[in-house]
Amino acid sequence: MQNTMSRRRTILVTFGIMMGLFLASIEGTVVGTAMPTIIAQLQGIELYGWVFSMYMLTSTSTMPVFGKLSDMYGRRPIYMIAVAMFLLGSMLCGTAQSMTQLIAFRALQGLGAGGLLPLAFTLIGDLFTMEQRAKMQGLFSGVWGVSGLLGPLAGGWLVDNVSWRAVFYVNVPFALLTAAIIWFGLQEAPVQSVRRRAIDYLGVILLMSGIMSLLLALLEGPDQGWSAPLVLALFSASLLLLGTFVWHEMRTPEPIISPALFQQRLFSIASLHGFLTGMAMFGSISFIPLFGQGVLALDATAAGAMLIPTNIGWVASSTIGGRLLLKFGYRKIVIACMSIMVLGSFLMSRIHGGTTEWQVWVFGVLMGIGMGGSVTAFLISVQSSVTRQQLGAATSTIQFMRNVGGTIGVSIFGTVMVSNLIEGLARQGGSANIDPRAVLDPTSSIPPAVLASMRGVLADAIGSIFTLAFVAVAAAFVIVLLSPRGLTRDSTVPSEAKPEVLAEVQAR
Repeated sequence: MQNTMSRRRTILVTFGIMMGLFLASIEGTVVGTAMPTIIAQLQGIELYGWVFSMYMLTSTSTMPVFGKLSDMYGRRPIYMIAVAMFLLGSMLCGTAQSMTQLIAFRALQGLGAGGLLPLAFTLIGDLFTMEQRAKMQGLFSGVWGVSGLLGPLAGGWLVDNVSWRAVFYVNVPFALLTAAIIWFGLQEAPVQSVRRRAIDYLGVILLMSGIMSLLLALLEGPDQGWSAPLVLALFSASLLLLGTFVWHEMRTPEPIISPALFQQRLFSIASLHGFLTGMAMFGSISFIPLFGQGVLALDATAAGAMLIPTNIGWVASSTIGGRLLLKFGYRKIVIACMSIMVLGSFLMSRIHGGTTEWQVWVFGVLMGIGMGGSVTAFLISVQSSVTRQQLGAATSTIQFMRNVGGTIGVSIFGTVMVSNLIEGLARQGGSANIDPRAVLDPTSSIPPAVLASMRGVLADAIGSIFTLAFVAVAAAFVIVLLSPRGLTRDSTVPSEAKPEVLAEVQAR
């Protein structure tokens, strides 16, 4: 899409994109803050990770689909579909009467979310050059910063003073606003009919089925044993389905995930980095509010606020990293940020029952710094190294790899936490027969000594998942050392993109 829009329209669409980013980013923080309270009311702590992983499964699986559809049919109509699905899922989540219903509605919400982020960043790639994107990174990172600050506080306040259901209705006005702005503001050139080819629906089915089989195996493993016939069958089915997916993608004319993209070294390294860091980051932050409320005995607002330092580190690093990218090259930025993330994840892996709130803040800041800078540098560089025809697919696939890592990470971490929690309570004797949800209930009548013991067990269980996160981050650091050197060319956006629009948007 050539950026032939007027300056006023470009500014309007830019703010619409920012609103869409805000919508997607605030969702994770407000739900994470509310989850301990949701568990206490709806029951089902063993399904804790599924509220996140089901959302991430559906959003992850549809990311490449939305990217491909936007390349074929244009950004605007596909963006409207994504917003509508996300909005409907959010409203239904607020009506859930059980954890099973909540997980099902989160799946629908995730289907729409699979289009919000990749299409937002694809539109940014359409409208601005590499230099402009790098300079504007602070603007878009500021959206994540605001949502990172407001999300936990607003989510905690709503839980403490209104209801946990209200956190899902927060999305409604932002969804309606961003849809209106993009619909009336964005102007696109007609999409050439030659690009309108069949969607690889078989690939989508194989991908979702393979990941779902893997998640089910991880869920059933602790209960039935890892050598149980059902668990082995699920693992085998996952391996077969995902293997068939790869085989199919290499032969279909319009693959959801193009194998040709992985022939580029930069893209392959960025994808592996996204997978591993997504596993570590999303798997970690999903359980930080649980640590705050269940171990440190904080209320929902304070527990949610523990995510704020991580978001601040992410935004600050993303902003600064985008600015320094043009001067130092993406590789130095990525290596420096990943070094910080390795340190932060190592420190996070050492938490225990005696860890204080401020220590978690510091560890979270370091992880956020590492994640924000490295992800931004890779995304800008990848967008600038592919052709315009590949832009939507490349952007959505990068997002896809990071989210599929997060999906698997949340599921694995949740499984490990629940397994260790059950074993730890069993070793405590008298605590074994007490519902572990009691540590999240401020009105619990459990004797203080028993409650303290249970909090220690929960701290150890959560600490074990942060150890897994550290292993994933360390592996990602090794991989980025193999990334190619030098800056990449900008092959995606024409030179006629208006620099005066950039200046005015930044000024506002």
